[in-house]
Amino acid sequence: MDVGRDGKRVAIIAGCRTPFCKAGTDLKPWTAVDLARHVTVELVHRADLDGALVDEMFFGQVVPGVLAPNLAREVSLLPQFPRTIPAATVNRACASANTAIAQAHDQIALGHARMVIAGGAESLSDVPILHSRRFADILVSASKAKGLVSRLAVLARTRPRDLIPVTPAIAEPSTGETMGQSAEKMAKINGITRDAQDRFALRSHQLASAGTLDGRLPREIAPVYTPGGQAITSDNGVRADTTLEKMATLGPVFDRRHGTVTAANSSPLTDGASAVLLMSEEAAGALGYQPLAFIRSYAVAAVDPADQLLMGPAYAVPRALERAGIAWQDLGLVEMHEAFASQVLSNIQAFESREWAERHLGRSEPVATVDWDTLNVMGGSIALGHPFGATGGRLTMTLANEMRRRDIQFGLISVCAQGGMGFAMVLERR
Repeated sequence: MDVGRDGKRVAIIAGCRTPFCKAGTDLKPWTAVDLARHVTVELVHRADLDGALVDEMFFGQVVPGVLAPNLAREVSLLPQFPRTIPAATVNRACASANTAIAQAHDQIALGHARMVIAGGAESLSDVPILHSRRFADILVSASKAKGLVSRLAVLARTRPRDLIPVTPAIAEPSTGETMGQSAEKMAKINGITRDAQDRFALRSHQLASAGTLDGRLPREIAPVYTPGGQAITSDNGVRADTTLEKMATLGPVFDRRHGTVTAANSSPLTDGASAVLLMSEEAAGALGYQPLAFIRSYAVAAVDPADQLLMGPAYAVPRALERAGIAWQDLGLVEMHEAFASQVLSNIQAFESREWAERHLGRSEPVATVDWDTLNVMGGSIALGHPFGATGGRLTMTLANEMRRRDIQFGLISVCAQGGMGFAMVLERR
């Protein structure tokens, strides 16, 4: 969608996020709803926002809890807001928060809303554990049985195998292939070496460490406090002391004999939440808010999941650039989601290939010549972590904040997602 020319300009006003912490560690006690509510309250305080002015909320979540499947609605019921704010939770896998922000944008651009909060949350420490279908049927039958004897007779049909829990798999329902297996396949098809992947991962950690030490990343973070009063203030996956030699000691995970994808060059399973405040340009001016950036355009794309699952950005990015009326060389900063080093490097290879552009896009020139000095300048998901539903909010606020700091005109967000999907968004400052 080309928003700059087809509707109201939509401004990104503010944003924040929780620390991103590896699943099962610092944020384990909190549910996704807890994290999303926490970060939204912090956003309200930081933006000095009157909650009664918020028109809608959209949040992303990939693995919803069975007790609160509409996370966004739980956030909108915070006491900081009237209970009449409509809210929806969306799922576009790793691009869920991006999609929430895009939906917020659309409502504002169409004139249906003036102010929207969008973001996402994920607690992979709190993944719902399911029973087998047979055991579920037994429990349902037992609940309908008349009397204790009949109920016990139904339960007696249970076999040990029925009690084996079923956990959600990070795999393609259409192919059965996990994202890691897809990343491994892409590395082989595109000739992405283990050394190139490890060097990219090392870069992510080094830049994330620098961004943490100089205060740029901590400014995004809404600390989370333990019941004992201890503040959790930083992402716990960043390894300032890692080296190529340390990375080389880890074996491949998805193809143990010939593989190159390891835990070191992949993003970890992560807990966290993010929230972003968006307004129409007119509303921001009337309320005295100074926008960080405006949404210039966005685009989505999809590829056959059985092919190269994580190549969606190679199609979405040129589409978003075309809708924005700019070329890659006009970009001052790029934030590219790092699901796996092999995925990022495969997409960059496609961006820079004339042959790929001719074959897949019908273009006579490649999409880009990537300037590494402007790519993921504070690291990315490999180091910072990747809460599926929340990463898009981090990418958006990181890019908008750094665009303001550097006075950059155009910036790009690129995200791959399960299902063979890709998302891209162009931000502008002026």
